[in-house]
Amino acid sequence: MHVVIMGCGRVGSTLARSLEDRNHTVSVIDSNPDAFRRLGPSFNGEKVTGYGFDHAVLTKAGVERADAFAAVSSGDNSNIIAARVARETFGIQQVVARIYDPGRAEVYQRLGITTVATVKWTADQVLRRLLPAGAEPDFRDPSGTIRLDQTPVTERWIGQRASTLERQTHSRIAWIDRLGEGMLPTEETVIQEGDLLHLVMREESAAGAYTALDNGPEED
Repeated sequence: MHVVIMGCGRVGSTLARSLEDRNHTVSVIDSNPDAFRRLGPSFNGEKVTGYGFDHAVLTKAGVERADAFAAVSSGDNSNIIAARVARETFGIQQVVARIYDPGRAEVYQRLGITTVATVKWTADQVLRRLLPAGAEPDFRDPSGTIRLDQTPVTERWIGQRASTLERQTHSRIAWIDRLGEGMLPTEETVIQEGDLLHLVMREESAAGAYTALDNGPEED
């Protein structure tokens, strides 16, 4: 993947190095060129001075070939403007914005922009939201056998029972985030549009689980 990051503070620089360690290419944008010192001498990505909502700056950072965009500067307004430009002008689907105001974060979440509030912020949280579903689990047990993944429900599963999804993906739904609240599924639970599933599965079953999620339900 190629990822463009706006903001080279502690979070942005940590995120950039984490992505590069995973063999992704990275461009970092910051209005202050001195901020790039946080990246360290081993960073091989692009360093672009400017504002992340400026089309020329974004183009120089390779936004047209980018698979993901993270707006993690210290300003809510700048982050949201940059995130919307990346999503709406350049068509990037994997967009994450750092938002300090939780109330505003909810508004932009409804616009399809994943937001992470500062109070629960870590570079790893952003990393998991930038990479494709299944690439990086939320949790692995110490033995590496069991993993916990967070994934939005696909359209083909809307209206299906949660128990059917568990059976056909060989996973267990730990909980569902629905309309801003967590819920524990029962035998009668039906999957709804906008649900965010938290799936527990064996590591060797992950590839098959995501294939089943993409393909939709099969007739039993």
